[in-house]
Amino acid sequence: MDPASLPLRDIHPPLPPPLWPPAPGWWLLGLAVVAAVLGAWWWRRRRARRRAAITAVFDEAVAAAGTPDEQLAAMSELLRRAARRIDPRADRLDGAAWLEFLDRHNPGSAESGTGMAFSSGPGRVLLTGPWRRDVGGEEVERLRPLARTWFLARMDG
Repeated sequence: MDPASLPLRDIHPPLPPPLWPPAPGWWLLGLAVVAAVLGAWWWRRRRARRRAAITAVFDEAVAAAGTPDEQLAAMSELLRRAARRIDPRADRLDGAAWLEFLDRHNPGSAESGTGMAFSSGPGRVLLTGPWRRDVGGEEVERLRPLARTWFLARMDG
């Protein structure tokens, strides 16, 4: 038989696979991405709610105290409660040791330059305020943002 007389046809490559529906691996990858996005959203929402609740605890406790003396006592109590999360014996510290502890664990002290905000700044009122009759509202108001930041950082972490 003559090879030229054979009925040969051209080789046709198979059709490329269709883009839809995707292979099972792509479905699994898509599910994993959706699960990761939903998990991150849930985690951020949970954290925001927790932070809002902690903020409300501080704000309500200070607002419930009527006089500057009572506000100072409330802030001191809240700071000691938060300090127990760092060291269980921290709430027993007093005097300069207490203020140094607060300074040592002060969040943002390096970047904001408030390294000694309790020992030599507005936090010093915690040392002398509870025994003074004339604690000024201005001193307590200067302490409030510092104490609030410290409390939130320790209770949220």
